[in-house]
Amino acid sequence: MQLDKVDVVTCGELLIDFVALEQGVPLAEARRFERAAGGAPANVAVGLTRLGRTAGFLGQVGDDDFGHFLAATLRAEHVAIDGLRVSQDARTSLAFVSLRDHGERDFMFYRHPSADMLWQASDADLAIAANCRVFHHGSISLISEPSRSSTLAAIDAAKAGGALISFDPNLRRSLWTSEEIMHQTVRDAIRQADIVKLSGEELEILADCSDSYDGSPNYFQGAQEIWHDDVQLLVVSCGANGCLWFGPDDRGKQSGFEVTPVDTTGAGDAFMAGLLAGLLEHDLQWEPTIREFAQAADNDEELERPALTQALRLANAAGALAVTRRGAIPALPTRAEIDDFLAKYSPP
Repeated sequence: MQLDKVDVVTCGELLIDFVALEQGVPLAEARRFERAAGGAPANVAVGLTRLGRTAGFLGQVGDDDFGHFLAATLRAEHVAIDGLRVSQDARTSLAFVSLRDHGERDFMFYRHPSADMLWQASDADLAIAANCRVFHHGSISLISEPSRSSTLAAIDAAKAGGALISFDPNLRRSLWTSEEIMHQTVRDAIRQADIVKLSGEELEILADCSDSYDGSPNYFQGAQEIWHDDVQLLVVSCGANGCLWFGPDDRGKQSGFEVTPVDTTGAGDAFMAGLLAGLLEHDLQWEPTIREFAQAADNDEELERPALTQALRLANAAGALAVTRRGAIPALPTRAEIDDFLAKYSPP
């Protein structure tokens, strides 16, 4: 009997964030930290279940108290963890996070190596990867072996099962051995993806965004440089300024929401969860056909994209709500919270 496909399976790191409770101080001066479950792909999975979608997770934690806490956290959030493995050879990854002014962050990782880095391809449950509508991953599991081969095998299985591939690099430059390797790895991952999400800062790292008449980053130029013909949708998140989107035949902007930021940890993951949830609400059919483009051109009309607009608005609202709370998973909003937020606030 064929089981119903999971909406999204995410793949990669699952870790503990220790977030400094004092804002505006470097890590060396922070005296108190709050533990929170984190790891970008896991955050996206929880974000999706809070938005009413089904999600599963592939990856590995250590056989320690933190690893068991993380597994229990995902289980409590209704994320399927059949694909979560437990390593006897390394401990669960830790990240210490200090909050600068305006909620921006500095990171220090403890993974020398960590359990997620040692995730073997032989332990990757490829049947789970093959039984989803969207397969989502980041770049951290692509940094080194064996997790790189495990991730690539899961991507291949997902593609063979008919899933769309979603990629958010979630760059942490300090974890890479060189800028050149990071750039090449991320560009290779973009070539395999159908849906790509980057922050504005990440786009500036990966592409030339300097050609602007007023000195501000030219994200349209950067997106054009990084674009690949196999990509169906590229989204650049810009915080309170909303986001830019790029398709094979068109591009546009969606306004954001102004809030008072407390902690930006997990905001991009909340945005990603909102984007995927919104696209799934429209059965992943957000791209107009060539016929619709031709009809709009013949009638001298602008092409309306209600499905994409609604998905991006949901993503912007999810990201905005996430920055008003501390931590990653603890800050991810529910659909009821987003609906209430959208009822009260209008884009600037």
